[in-house]
Amino acid sequence: FPSRLSLSLCLLGINKMAGIFPQDPALPIGSTLIATCSVSPDLGLHASSLFWSLNGRRLPSSSYSVLSPTALSVTLPGLPASRQRSGDNLVCHNHGGHVLAGSCLYIGMPPMKPVNLTCWSRNTKDLTCRWAPGGQGETFIKTKYTLKYKLRWYGRERECEEYSATQPYSCYIPRDLALFTPYEIWVEATNQLGSATSDVITLDILDVVTTDPPSGVSVSRVGDLEDHLSVRWESPPALKDFLFQAKYQIRYRLEDISDWKVMEDVGNLTSCRLAGLRPGTVYFVQVRCNPVGIYGSRRAGIWSEWSHPTAASTPHSERVLSGSCDSKSGDSNSTLRRELKQFFGWVRNNAYGCGGMSIKLYDQWRVWMQKSHKTRNQVGKDLRPE
Repeated sequence: FPSRLSLSLCLLGINKMAGIFPQDPALPIGSTLIATCSVSPDLGLHASSLFWSLNGRRLPSSSYSVLSPTALSVTLPGLPASRQRSGDNLVCHNHGGHVLAGSCLYIGMPPMKPVNLTCWSRNTKDLTCRWAPGGQGETFIKTKYTLKYKLRWYGRERECEEYSATQPYSCYIPRDLALFTPYEIWVEATNQLGSATSDVITLDILDVVTTDPPSGVSVSRVGDLEDHLSVRWESPPALKDFLFQAKYQIRYRLEDISDWKVMEDVGNLTSCRLAGLRPGTVYFVQVRCNPVGIYGSRRAGIWSEWSHPTAASTPHSERVLSGSCDSKSGDSNSTLRRELKQFFGWVRNNAYGCGGMSIKLYDQWRVWMQKSHKTRNQVGKDLRPE
C-alpha cells in the first residue's frame, strides 16, 4: 500500500460503516494487542472475507478470529516499538483490498526524567535553556517537552514558548525577566504512556550571563619584531554600562593549520602581545569574554562565542648568516650567537604572554639583536673584495 495512504489512516478513525476497537491505542513495547474490526450489516460483508494489514503488510490469517458475521479480530503478540512517531497503521480491508477502517498503534515507552538542564542569558536581556532526554532518549512515540519557570518566592508558573526548530531540547525566553531574584526552572516530558519531570534548578540571571564577543578586534605587527603580533579589542558593547570585571581569552592559529593555541590567562586587559611566532607567517586570531561579578554576582559568567577571525602576518626575518673574511671574527660571532641563543631561550620562557617587565626586556633584547645582525651583515658586505 502506498505510504502516503497509510499515513493518512491515522486521521481516518472510525467511519459510519466500519470501525476498529481499540482506536489509536498507546501500549508499552512487548504488549499483546487484540483488535476488532466491526462492519455494518448494510455493507453486506461477512467477517470471514475481511483481512488485516500492519504498515502496509498483510497479516497472516492464523492471527484472525471470527467473532460474529460482522466482527473480525486479530491478535498481535509482543509488539515492537513503533517504526514512526506518528504511529503504526493497523488497517481492516474487504476482500478486494478496499480500506474499511484504520487505527494508529503507538508502541513505545513512557518518557524518563530529562537531565542536564542548563541555562544562560545573553547580556542579561533573555534566557536560553537546553536539556537532554533521560535514559536512551528514544521513546519511539512522540514526546512533548515543556520548559517551565517561576520566581522562587513568588509569582505564577510560566511556560517557555519559543522552542528551537534547529536545536532540539532547547527553548528561548526573550523578555520580561527579573534581575536580583532567583528563578526555579524545570522541564516536563509527556507522551501517551506517561510523564516525567526534571530536577528543578535555581538560578539568578546575573549568575549565568554570557556576552556578545569582544568587538573591534585588531591584530598588528610590533615594529620589525618578526615573531610578535599585538592584539587589541574592546569590551562587549552591551555590557559597557554594567559593573563587571571581564576575563578574556585569545586563541590563534597558523593560516594553513586548523588547530588553535589558546592563551588562557589574559585577565582583564584589552590588549595582548603574542610572542614566539614564526616570521613571515599569516596568523588568525580570535578573542572571547567571560563577564565576572556583574552587579556584584559572586559567580563567573559564561564564555562568549569567539569573535570573528582577524588575520595578520609577522614580518619576514632579516637575518642573513653570511660568511666573514676574518676567521677570528667569525669564531667570536659564533660564540656570541650561542650566548644570545641561551639568553633568547630564557627570555622567551619568561616573557611569553601579555604583560610584565619581561616583555619590555624581551623587546629591548630583540631589537638590539636584530640591529647587531644588520651591522654584522653590513660589515661583511663592506669587507668583501671588489
